[in-house]
Amino acid sequence: QNETQSMDSTPSAKRRRQSKDDDIEAASPLPKQMSPVVIFAHGAGAPSSSDWMQRWKSMLMETLHAADVVTFDYPYMSGGKKRAPPKAEKLVEFHSNIVKETATKFPGHPLILAGKSMGSRVGCMVASMEDINVSAVLCLGYPLKGINGAVRDETLLQLTVPTMFVQGSKDSLCPLDKLETTRKKMKALTELHVIDGGDHSFKVGKKHLQANSSTQIDAEVAAMKAIAAFVSRSLEG
Repeated sequence: QNETQSMDSTPSAKRRRQSKDDDIEAASPLPKQMSPVVIFAHGAGAPSSSDWMQRWKSMLMETLHAADVVTFDYPYMSGGKKRAPPKAEKLVEFHSNIVKETATKFPGHPLILAGKSMGSRVGCMVASMEDINVSAVLCLGYPLKGINGAVRDETLLQLTVPTMFVQGSKDSLCPLDKLETTRKKMKALTELHVIDGGDHSFKVGKKHLQANSSTQIDAEVAAMKAIAAFVSRSLEG
């Protein structure tokens, strides 16, 4: 046992660790001038300034070597008033204007639309517009089921750009079997990363974490690795 412990501190182990880091570096999407710009939309109930949005914004920025991660508040949410969101369709024009402004600010950079829950649904609608050109869509907790329980897949079936879903396995708004059925029908290339035990906001219960000797951060790091690989492939394609 002592031998294996001492081996861990040998130069070759350091080299191994080093080369692992190099692999991660090598997988970083593209040269700096072509680094992606992410437009990141909030969910129905919390603005872009919420802790969750800010944490994921900084993780996306770092992991994707992004030129910028642009967040914004939909009009119903701005001014700090707590109002019920309108239908997703009514937010499309505002969202698409943000995308167009961002494209003008960052010419030549690939655009990625990311969204939390409702923001991902509106993002998918925007990505299907004829005058919008994005490289990929990232859905964080896509709300596949409406309030009445019906599967809302029309928006997803219109998509043609690569689309990634990050979903909690315990998210009642997106049963994974229903998502699987939808993905099979979609024209777009899709990927799915499941956060085991995660709810609609990816929070994993304490018991689940203890049973698997893992942490919330482990779950988020694994999701970010999957996102980075997906974005890298989408931009190369």
